[in-house]
Amino acid sequence: MKLFRRAKRTPDYDPDGSDAELLGAVACGDSRALEILHRRHAPWLRARLRYRCGDPDVVDAALQETFLAVWKNAKTFTARGADGDAGAWIWTIAIRQLISQLRRRGNRWLGDTDPEPYEPVGEASAEDLVLLRIEHGPLGAALNNLSPELRLAIQATILDGLTVREAALMLQVPEGTVKTRVMRAKAQLREQLT
Repeated sequence: MKLFRRAKRTPDYDPDGSDAELLGAVACGDSRALEILHRRHAPWLRARLRYRCGDPDVVDAALQETFLAVWKNAKTFTARGADGDAGAWIWTIAIRQLISQLRRRGNRWLGDTDPEPYEPVGEASAEDLVLLRIEHGPLGAALNNLSPELRLAIQATILDGLTVREAALMLQVPEGTVKTRVMRAKAQLREQLT
């Protein structure tokens, strides 16, 4: 008896539709949907990853691995909001890929080296301007004075906007540890900035 495997039928989607729709199509093997997601998310991902790592080759490798992971794991995405935005989900993958690349290549965090000047592409978004002011203002200097564990916790939860649970997964520590590190980091930042 022959068993026939049904070919996955790509669901109809609007190229301007939600990330959830596009990820549904990606899960069915639609590479065009992945291309649309890449065009939508790669620019801001690259800009944010560059804040974490000054080596453009490492950032490019992390970005490539991020969209490879999106291709392989699109079916695991669960939309949390009504708009189906997958930005936080993709960012979590991207930061993990960056950490993997850094561990593999033995590179250092941007905060441990002299950062290259930020080169804005086109109009800077409000988020980019805020991050730029944080990086080069007194808060950036205070962040660099924190221990790496505290700095990573505060970057993940405050600057990157991850939940405590997402930060715990990314940093591979319990959620309680993330909360404690964030609390200690805030106290040290308060002392430095007052």
